[in-house]
Amino acid sequence: MEKLTQLLDPKHLLNVLIDFSPKLLAAALVLLTFWLIYRTTRGTLCSILRRAGIHEALIRMLVDNVYHFALFMFATVMAASQLDIKVGAALAGLGAAGIALGFAAQDSLANIIAGFLIFWDKPFLVGDFVTVHGQYGMVSEITMRTTRIRTDDNTYVVIPNRKIIDETLVNHSKHGWTRVNVPLAIAYEESIPEARKVILAAVKEIDGIVASPAAEVVVKELGASGVNLLVRVSIREAGDENRLFHRIIETCKSALDQAGIQIPYPHLKLVVNEGVTEDDDRVRAFPNAAALRGGQSTRRAA
Repeated sequence: MEKLTQLLDPKHLLNVLIDFSPKLLAAALVLLTFWLIYRTTRGTLCSILRRAGIHEALIRMLVDNVYHFALFMFATVMAASQLDIKVGAALAGLGAAGIALGFAAQDSLANIIAGFLIFWDKPFLVGDFVTVHGQYGMVSEITMRTTRIRTDDNTYVVIPNRKIIDETLVNHSKHGWTRVNVPLAIAYEESIPEARKVILAAVKEIDGIVASPAAEVVVKELGASGVNLLVRVSIREAGDENRLFHRIIETCKSALDQAGIQIPYPHLKLVVNEGVTEDDDRVRAFPNAAALRGGQSTRRAA
């Protein structure tokens, strides 16, 4: 009780405050110095990163988060040392806690690292139309943990960044114009050059299709029911890809109908050979083949 009374004595507290004031002032000056360093260098560092072509979101993350936190932690350690606080044990404890936290949040850390790579490598930007992880749409937002895509159905899809890094990504907007391939078919009896002429004249009138690279119609394959063609056109905006794909099909169908060019229906041709007899080698090889003719086989008389 007597020791407590001495500790709370005003004279004793005043002496302690006077003795502690220089250390407290030194700690405050350390914090102020680092704050001034941050405020002075922040703009210059942002300008350097912008000239390096780094994405604005990544610049904010590096400067306002990583750089600011690093300076703050260093300033705190320096200020604590001015107050004669033993920071070694505290740092060791923080290190152990950081390791435990890293194991607990490894998925989030993996997404953040993937987000850093996306900002650095720039496989796509906000506003680009991409296909990734089975989703097609416009990139509406990129964060350090996720990428948000708005689909043609006006749905909002959030994809973790590490899944984007691990998947094959198709950027439909990277080089401006986009090629659209539309499959069509004509009957074998029809003229391919005539069909090509009709189709090219029809798609030329569709708004949104650019003249260069020029549209073309090529033979893809000889199908089971007809000649399979591929209409290859270039569009101005990647966001119009799905809309123009369906518009091209409708326009070509109408143009071919007006030109009297037949689009074949899927069909199967069955040929029945009535000349097969029991003496045929194929019948002798397959004794039950006669049943395919709808009758019963008869044995020849010996």
